[in-house]
Amino acid sequence: MTVNGRPQAPLMTNTQADRVKEVARLAGRPSRLRRREFLAEGPQAVREALRLHLERRGAGRDGVVVDVYATSEALERHPDVADLLGRHGAPGVREVTPEVLAAMSSTVTPQGFVAVCTFVDSSLEDLLAARPRLVAVLVEVRDPGNAGTIIRAADSAGADAVILTGASVDPYNPKTVRSTVGSLFHLPLVIGVELDGLPGRLRDAGMTVLAADGYGTTSLDDLQDASAARRFGAVPPTGGNRQEGGDAHSGDRREESAARPAADAEATDGIRLEDAGAWLFGNEAQGLPEDVTSAADARVAVPIYGSAESLNVGTAATVCLYASARAQRRS
Repeated sequence: MTVNGRPQAPLMTNTQADRVKEVARLAGRPSRLRRREFLAEGPQAVREALRLHLERRGAGRDGVVVDVYATSEALERHPDVADLLGRHGAPGVREVTPEVLAAMSSTVTPQGFVAVCTFVDSSLEDLLAARPRLVAVLVEVRDPGNAGTIIRAADSAGADAVILTGASVDPYNPKTVRSTVGSLFHLPLVIGVELDGLPGRLRDAGMTVLAADGYGTTSLDDLQDASAARRFGAVPPTGGNRQEGGDAHSGDRREESAARPAADAEATDGIRLEDAGAWLFGNEAQGLPEDVTSAADARVAVPIYGSAESLNVGTAATVCLYASARAQRRS
């Protein structure tokens, strides 16, 4: 018997089997789009996929995991994953040789598990109807690792969703899935969104729209100070004594940063991190388009205190999302 009580299927040993090839094809976007399925690889990603699958099945909804392939060594090494596979409503699991798993996997050194999962994205309409408090928006972010890092950061900060505009990387790209380390299965994902009109739709849903921008005249430090001052009933500090705002994405913008206002209070007027907010993060090289930043409620720069030229977009996103999350939870 298998871990989920079903009759034991023969061990898969043929690396050239049709099923192995069909799984391996999901590393390519055409196959993913045609089948609306993708690969989750490694114990952490498969564990989180199974948890979401069982949660949905328990609520009477369709699951998200179609099949699981695992080596016997991996099942022994990760009894928590084996336990999930043994629960009522779990998907089927096939034991495979390490060679077969390697033929299915998109990684050089597979970690013993591969799951075929259905797409898990939601619609923008459903997201906005839920009145989210904190959202990360990826605007033409094309690097899989950066996209995965932002999804993971949004999950860690307790964000309600991640939105990817149409020109952004495919979040079901194996590199992106791996870099989320399971967070892909934790929060709603909206993909392929038209950029035109998006800031307005976010604002109509009750969110302040903040553009993470190295040219920004509003400092994230000042927004945080103003939030803390409101919390404690103090007067926010003013004056431009801080380091100039740095970049919110890759690329050198420090030398071209716009001048700060004479008083920080002017730059933060009406912008409250405690309020529901949507952060816009731009392309690694070009940043955010001018028409997008002009449509935002504020262009916010993350200060750089050292000698670095800029911040990676994933790092900047983590700083910004946590600033909003902290303010919202302490308000």
